[in-house]
Amino acid sequence: MNTAEPLLLVTRDARGVVTLTLNRPLAFNALNEELLAALQTAIDAIDADDTVRVVVLAASGKAFCAGHDLREMRSQPSLAYYQKLFAQCSQMMQGLQRLPVPVIARVQGLATAAGCQLVAQCDLAVAADSARFATSGVNYGLFCATPSVPLSRNIGRKAAFEMLVTGDFISASQAQEQGLINRSVPLEQLDAEVEKLVASIVAKPQVAVAMGKGLFYRQIENGMDAAYEDALQTMACNMMDADALEGVQAFIEKRSPQFKA
Repeated sequence: MNTAEPLLLVTRDARGVVTLTLNRPLAFNALNEELLAALQTAIDAIDADDTVRVVVLAASGKAFCAGHDLREMRSQPSLAYYQKLFAQCSQMMQGLQRLPVPVIARVQGLATAAGCQLVAQCDLAVAADSARFATSGVNYGLFCATPSVPLSRNIGRKAAFEMLVTGDFISASQAQEQGLINRSVPLEQLDAEVEKLVASIVAKPQVAVAMGKGLFYRQIENGMDAAYEDALQTMACNMMDADALEGVQAFIEKRSPQFKA
């Protein structure tokens, strides 16, 4: 690979769909500090751009992401460095969830450790049926602590803990059954399957999707009473949006809604 080529490729289509492509194929798209910084810069730019509708997180080469760059990590063995590195990664991961638009992981190959974390952190995930997933740090004496956070919020406790303490791989079909990914298709159908999700999302009112995503993650961490209070306030505010009013009126009039966004 040309060393001058950016570690993160950013493209955008006319609909406002931004694709972020991890571009360290020879290193299995391992998350070094430079790539983490590039992802954070892209996330911040998307967050500030209200014309973006969907983000697709993809990767070049055979692997989706092999996790942290272990060579880089081993070169600076100090507690302060590791705290800074994992804080940088955690900030980026949480940034994906805080974006007001859905983020779809397009997983074409293996996703291990922080790479599996990336998949779990995205709102939606579509994978090739040949893809495999693991939180494999424990195999090298390092429990995948930060990956455990989104993983345990995607799949059941026992399934998540088994992945974390064994480091064993699960298949794409297992990942779908357990809730880590939404869909699993042959590799040649991967882009078409991602596009189905993208097209469905961009056809919906932008305000409703943004408010809904924010509410979804807030309420899921709260108790029932607080979740319902948040939900009712969100729904009431959403109902005041012009697209929601138009959608309800269209239902009453038995016609297709004409959304402005």
